[in-house]
Amino acid sequence: MGFFAAPAPPAVACDVSFHLPTPRATSRPRPSRSSSPLPLPPELVLSIIEHAACPDGTPHQTLLCHCALVCKAWSLAAQKLLFTSVSLRSQRACDAFLAATDPCTPKGRTLRDAVVRLSAVIDHNQPRGLSQHALAVAVSRCARLYDLTLSLYGRACSTTQRMRRPAPSFDDWTLSQLLAGPRISSLQFTNWSDNSHALAQLLAVWPSLHSLSITGSTPPEPPSPFLSPFPGILSSLRMNFQSLPSLEFLNWLTHTAALRILEFEREPPTQVLQALVDAHGAGIHSLALPACTQHEHARAVQRCTQLRELRIESLGPCVAARVLRALPASVRHVALGVDMNTPLQLLVDLVKARGGEQGEALRVLTLYTMNGGEKHVLLNPLKMACAVKGVQMRVVGDVGTFREQLRGDPVPTWSFPRVKSLSNIYIMRSGSSVS
Repeated sequence: MGFFAAPAPPAVACDVSFHLPTPRATSRPRPSRSSSPLPLPPELVLSIIEHAACPDGTPHQTLLCHCALVCKAWSLAAQKLLFTSVSLRSQRACDAFLAATDPCTPKGRTLRDAVVRLSAVIDHNQPRGLSQHALAVAVSRCARLYDLTLSLYGRACSTTQRMRRPAPSFDDWTLSQLLAGPRISSLQFTNWSDNSHALAQLLAVWPSLHSLSITGSTPPEPPSPFLSPFPGILSSLRMNFQSLPSLEFLNWLTHTAALRILEFEREPPTQVLQALVDAHGAGIHSLALPACTQHEHARAVQRCTQLRELRIESLGPCVAARVLRALPASVRHVALGVDMNTPLQLLVDLVKARGGEQGEALRVLTLYTMNGGEKHVLLNPLKMACAVKGVQMRVVGDVGTFREQLRGDPVPTWSFPRVKSLSNIYIMRSGSSVS
């Protein structure tokens, strides 16, 4: 019947089984967990705390105290910043400071080397006040001290003639200890006693000074004509006396100076201002006056031909045009007090003519508003002119804030306005040495 009609072959039963082994699950090694996280390097911890607690160069005391209590890794870093600026107002505070900076311990040496600013008060009216011997020991302990702020108060005693505030001069032991200590670069001395010799004693100890601030009620006594001029090369001088020192003393003090910054907090006599400007006007970069209302003051400002900063708290309308229109091209910062009578149109014209962010141009304008100055009709046009020309404009309403904001750290600088910054702390820490 043909090939396709053949019967199919019989089916054969086969016993077939499959064995498919499943692969064994391999366990991966788990990473071992350490019992505690790796600590941050001390340098990184210090950098974090510095930028958090010292954004403007002034240590935030409360925050640093809290940081010092977090853990051991933070404690020493926070304490180093706390000891950057130390204030001693009593013998008890001085004893605690000397115990904390014990040079026989590693921590004491670390905290001792952290001090760059020291503020001390010698008040002879206080029963447990700081003594001059304790001050000398504390200063000599700070190997990297850069800036010393010292306030001297005499003992109050009434007489039939007047109220006197006598205070003893620094004795030989104190002066020898100070002389053997650090060669500081900045001194801020306030004298509210009848002792007119104390400043001359301190200047003899530290001819290394380049920044000097002297305030108080008692002007320094003119030195003996047989004494040689002060050998220090002052670059910054600030004065605030109820009556200014004599011209003889100022000539003795600034004979070898190279003044770059000259600041008066009280209106100086015309004769004093003219004498200092005649001697140092060509090199002055920053001039600060509480008032400029006379033509003699305006002429003194004009003789400062290299000004980078001019600060005047009260500018008389009769001399405003003479001062502002004659400013040299080197001016970078102008700070003025503004009331309702201030001719702000002169400032608007100055910003439009000199304003700019680069090159030889005005960069910052700081205004202190007083007696309704915040309502001046030209204040908003001045803000618009600053915005267009790229000039930073700052407005404050308190004279204390105005002065403090512009003072800056006492370090050499070519940039104005001066600032307080963390980098300046490093400069101060590396700029002092021990004799």
